Amino acid sequence: MTAEAPHGSWWRRVVEWFRQFIPARPASTEAAAERPGYTVTRWVILRLVGVTYLIAFVSLWSQLDGLMGSTGILPVAEFLDAVRSQLGIERYWAVPTLCWLNASDAFLHGLCWVGVILAILVILDVAPALALIGLWVAYLSLVSVGQDFLSFQWDILLLEIGFLAIFLAPFRFWPHPRTDPPPRPTVVWLFRWLLFRLMFASGIVKLASRDPVWWDLTALTVHYETQPLPTWIGWYAHQLPVWAHQVSCAVMFGIEILVPFLIFGPRRVRSLACAALIVFQVLIALTGNYCFFNMLTVILCLALLDDRVWPRGLRRWCEGLGTGGAGRRGWPPRWVVAALTTVVLCVSTVQLGNVLARLFGVGMRWPAPVMTVLQGVRPFRSINSYGLFADMTTERPEIIIEGSRDGRRWAAYEFKYKPGDPTRRPRLVAPHQPRLDWQMWFAALGSYQRNPWFVRLCRQLFQQSPSVLALFETNPFPDEPPRFLRAVVYDYRFTDLATKRAEGTWWRRTPRGLYLPVLS
Repeated sequence: MTAEAPHGSWWRRVVEWFRQFIPARPASTEAAAERPGYTVTRWVILRLVGVTYLIAFVSLWSQLDGLMGSTGILPVAEFLDAVRSQLGIERYWAVPTLCWLNASDAFLHGLCWVGVILAILVILDVAPALALIGLWVAYLSLVSVGQDFLSFQWDILLLEIGFLAIFLAPFRFWPHPRTDPPPRPTVVWLFRWLLFRLMFASGIVKLASRDPVWWDLTALTVHYETQPLPTWIGWYAHQLPVWAHQVSCAVMFGIEILVPFLIFGPRRVRSLACAALIVFQVLIALTGNYCFFNMLTVILCLALLDDRVWPRGLRRWCEGLGTGGAGRRGWPPRWVVAALTTVVLCVSTVQLGNVLARLFGVGMRWPAPVMTVLQGVRPFRSINSYGLFADMTTERPEIIIEGSRDGRRWAAYEFKYKPGDPTRRPRLVAPHQPRLDWQMWFAALGSYQRNPWFVRLCRQLFQQSPSVLALFETNPFPDEPPRFLRAVVYDYRFTDLATKRAEGTWWRRTPRGLYLPVLS
């Protein structure tokens, strides 16, 4: 025994030395109290996802017939007929939509009606997981057949957030935060990873484009007036001196490229990143109409916060006094979370790697199995690549559609929100998206040959389609259609303070010529 004592004493000293670097494991009740929870955060995020879905469906529903109905600009039935003739059985995977069952106007309205009901159920916390599955299917069905009018980054961002929210929501018909099992930490982390990809890629694509106005920090001197739907607050922001725009641009790059790395820091660092990103989104929302994009980004930012930041009253209501949900089996199962995480990381790493490769001017070659997975998930628009305004537009061509009965006197079709009458104040319209007004901005940057939907729009104006005319603010030919149509391009610029005081105009415009030859 005397020989073993020194050996045992030496071993215990070694173990004690290593143990000092390992935090003591608290008792189970204390661990539950100290471990940061996300029950309240989940409750808030899911309510906001429901609100965003509700806005998206209601906004689209109000324009549905004119955009993609049977008498609209891009009818869904015609699109699906073309896909059917080209792809055969592969069409169901390439264009995942319930509209394969029925492409009638009534069915499209039914999808919107179902989307509104399910969004309200999510807001009321009734069967949230099942409702979110239905919302994702319904919105994907519309986006898949919406063609040009549902091809925006906030549409795919809503689908991706909505898809992740399915795995965040409790899988119960009538859940309550006091009795629901806590959310899976890995799913919360996937929300943060999406936020990182969204912000970081948005900054990198600007540098990767090699656009000189981004590199010399002068992009904001033209951004406020050349963005798709400016606001009157953006008009005032445009009046700032050049140095202020350059400082703002530098801050923007810091927020988009550097702040995202704080997402993976400790609690206080994450809270700081959350505050910076939300303030950034508020400023964007005030100076430009980006529909529900800013709302979606704020939802992702909230995933950086644990329950301790919320008001005490909300925490008490959500957490209660007991641990009713602690023993319940969590949703989703661990194997589902593992599979989801693997696919998301695989696909998103390829997408982010391609963005970085463009920045450094190198080519990326990925293994064939990885590319197979990437191609397989692409039609479902739920793991996406992002990046806005890679190339800054320094001019603002604006299309004005005019009609005439005699070919000499012309009257303009005034749009509801896009620039037209120079005296009309730019409006705050978000989170609603006037999709035709938005698409007119893209059309003006190209030609009518590259935007065949524009010719179809003119055809519907000749036919006096009520659903298409409802997308306009005014119809200068209410009694009978015009005999001639033309599209004139103007160069639009913001006026300055002195001109606005003297003339009351927000815009000055200079004619460029015809966008489309005169039609009859």
